[in-house]
Order: sequence, then structure tokens, then C-alpha cells
Amino acid sequence: MSDLPRKAVTRTAKLAALPLGFAGRATWGLGKRIGGKSAELVGRELQQRTAEQLFKVLGELKGGAMKFGQAMSVFESALPEEVAGPYRAALTKLQEAAPPMPTRTVHSVLAERLGEDWRDLFLEFEDKPAAAASIGQVHRAVWHDGREVAVKVQYPGAGEALLSDLNQLSRFARLLGPLIPGMDIKPLIAELRDRVSEELDYALEAQAQRAHAEEFADDPDVLVPAVVHQCEQVLVTEWIDGIPLSEVITDGTQEQRDRAGQLLARFLFSGPSRTGLLHADPHPGNFRLLPDDPEDADSQDDPEDAEGPGGKGGWRLGVLDFGTVDRLPGGLPPTIGDSLRMTLDGDAEAVYDLLREEGFVKESIELDPDAVLDYLLPIIEPAQADKFTFTRGWMRSQAARIADPRSPAHQLGKQLNLPPAYLLIHRVTLSTIGVLCQLGATVRLRDELEEWLPGFALDDDETLLEGDSAAEA
Repeated sequence: MSDLPRKAVTRTAKLAALPLGFAGRATWGLGKRIGGKSAELVGRELQQRTAEQLFKVLGELKGGAMKFGQAMSVFESALPEEVAGPYRAALTKLQEAAPPMPTRTVHSVLAERLGEDWRDLFLEFEDKPAAAASIGQVHRAVWHDGREVAVKVQYPGAGEALLSDLNQLSRFARLLGPLIPGMDIKPLIAELRDRVSEELDYALEAQAQRAHAEEFADDPDVLVPAVVHQCEQVLVTEWIDGIPLSEVITDGTQEQRDRAGQLLARFLFSGPSRTGLLHADPHPGNFRLLPDDPEDADSQDDPEDAEGPGGKGGWRLGVLDFGTVDRLPGGLPPTIGDSLRMTLDGDAEAVYDLLREEGFVKESIELDPDAVLDYLLPIIEPAQADKFTFTRGWMRSQAARIADPRSPAHQLGKQLNLPPAYLLIHRVTLSTIGVLCQLGATVRLRDELEEWLPGFALDDDETLLEGDSAAEA
């Protein structure tokens, strides 16, 4: 295995092979059909070959190419099932693993950053990586004080590779678009590119992880590993075991799926309120399902326990990788909660006025408030019921409704605007919903919104005022 390809021309050539490969396989498929194979069988083979090449190229390049692949992987729920199947396995691999960098490269980075006697800091160090991600890979080790730790080592040249890949990918965003129907790939790539410098800075990541670890230190539902040591290109944190969410998606019990989904929603909405930070990389590779007590966890079979607070379900959520966060000192904007509540109340005029005020509807655009309400209601269906089961079918129906050029939803959606301050929040929310649909989890989403989302639940004073107004009327 060679080092991370650093020359722009090498990486560009590999990335350019992706759309060329797609075209080549289409020609191959036509030949197969002429030779007598059915369209369905040929289509399945085409998708499998395309998925395999996608993983091979994006996984080998790591950098921005793999980051893009990970971002796409949480949206596979939106694909039609006949297309999603072959892509699912390949894209899911990007959430957990990639070809590792050579041991000699790892050792040279550690020697440069921790000193030539770096081995003295560890009682044990495993040369084989436990995980490999977009800009670094993780090694399991034992710190000199006996703690089991995860040692994240950044790939040499990762910054250059990230920018090169994302610039190149943006050039064929139009060709990559069909991978996720209904999703505009270009803004996703642009936003990933904007986050490059933050993700490369392990000092910022350590700061964000410490803030979460301190806040969630005694939390019964969420575990964030403590930071042990940090320097340029190296981050050492406490090790946590557990079931990767990607494994829960493929092989988990319904109880595990529901519990993971509930805790994922809880972490998404509680994190900004408690830390002023939003974990902005919610792909399944960054989460683990941890038993409170390994001997007792399997005996939990009451679905009500699986959803209840305080760890009653026998499982906690382990959260990893704080390289990408959105800084929200006041928590999530109250506008989100206000607009959600007004939409659920069916107050079309109030919703429309708020969206205009916040820039979601530009001043030059005039829309029908009732049409806007009709556009929003299906999207926020999970917040209407006490419990909602997220499914790939539901996600596909939403994607199809918005992607179909003939639908009123598509026409209206094109006229809405997403203010820059909401870009990352929007992507994180969509990504989290994508993971919930992959899990097929039944979640009490409304409970989490009422608890953690500013503006969603009226406080007692507001409720009393509304009651008084109604009585006077």
C-alpha cells in the first residue's frame, strides 16, 4: 500500500476516472443487453461494479474524496431501492474503514510530533490501525498511565489532498449528482471545502471534544471520550468499545435500532443547548452503541425502556470525532423551533412571515403562505406524532416529492433560500434523518424537540398568556 497520493495530478487522474468509469460501464451494459442478458440483471451488475469502483477510488484517496463519500453515504436512504442496494454496502464501508497508510509513515509522524522517544509514552501501541478515515487513522494503544487510548494520526499532506479533491469534485458535481437524486451536490462540496481548515486543526477538535466530554461526563445516555493528549497531527483520547452504528444498521435488533435512534436525536438537539456546539459530522462511523452493563444489556426487551430517559434501555451512545462542529453559543436558533411549532399549528401566515424575516424567502419573491405550509408539513411529519418510525421508504418519498420537476413541491422549493447561518444546521439535520432512516428506528422525536429545541415548546408564561387571550376572546 502506497502513501496517501499527494500530487494533484495523480489525485485528479484518479477522480477523473470516476465519471469515465460510469460511462464505460454503461457501454459495457449495453453490450451485455445486446448479448441477451435482461435489463434488470445488467442494471444490477452495473450498480455493483460502479459501487465497487466508487469505494476503491474514494477510499484510496482518503482526503476530500473520502469525506465526500462519507457525506453521501448517509443519504443512500433517499435512493430508489433497486439502486440503493449495491451502493449501500460500498458507501457504508467508507463510514468505518479505508486502506491504511504504511506503518513507517505512522511512526515518522509520531516521532516528529511526539519526539523520537514517543514509544515511552505508551505501554502498548498497535501498528495495525483500528479505523481509517478521511484525514487520519486511529490506532489502539495503552497510555503510560494504563488507560486504553485511541491515537489519531493525521495523514501527511492531508490538507493539500482535501482541497485538491474538493476542487476537482466540484468540477464534476453535475455528473455525481445522479448518485443521490434530489440532492444538490455542489453546495455540499462547497460547504465541505469551507470546513477544511477546521478539520485539520486537532487543537480545535480537542477543544470541542473536551467541552462535550465535560458536559456529558455524568450523562446516563451519552458518552464522550476524554482527551488525553493533543499536538499537531496527533490526538490521543480515551478508547471506547461498542457496536459501530453501521453494524447496528446492518445487523442490529429492533431494540438496538430504536435506542440508537432515540439517543442520536437526543444528542443532536441537546448538544448545542448544553455546549454551544453542534457535532456536524453525523455519519454512522462516528457513533457507537455501548451497553451500560454487558451482562444485562441483552436482557432489556421492553421497548418502552429502550426509549426512556436515564439509560433505562441498557444502552448508551458513544460519540467520536469532533473535527467538524458548528459554533452556536446560544444553542440552536429559536427560529427553527418557532417555525416548526407554527407549522404544526397550521398557522400559514405566521410561518411565512417568520421565513421572510429570516431570509428563507427573499424580498423579491412572493409565495402563497398556504403553499409553503403544504410544502413543509410532510417534511416535519416525524415531529407531529408521539412516536415516528423512520424508514427508507419515507425518506425516498420525500426525496421524490421534492426532486420531481412536475411537482408543486419542486417548483416551490426552488424559490426558497437557505441563509448561510443555517447551512450546516440543515445538512446535519438531513444527515441525522438519513441515519435514522437507515436504522429504521422508532423515535419519540417530539419529546426531544420539546426538551431541547428553543421556541418549539411554549413556556408556562406564554401558555398562560395564550389561555387568557382565548378566554377574553
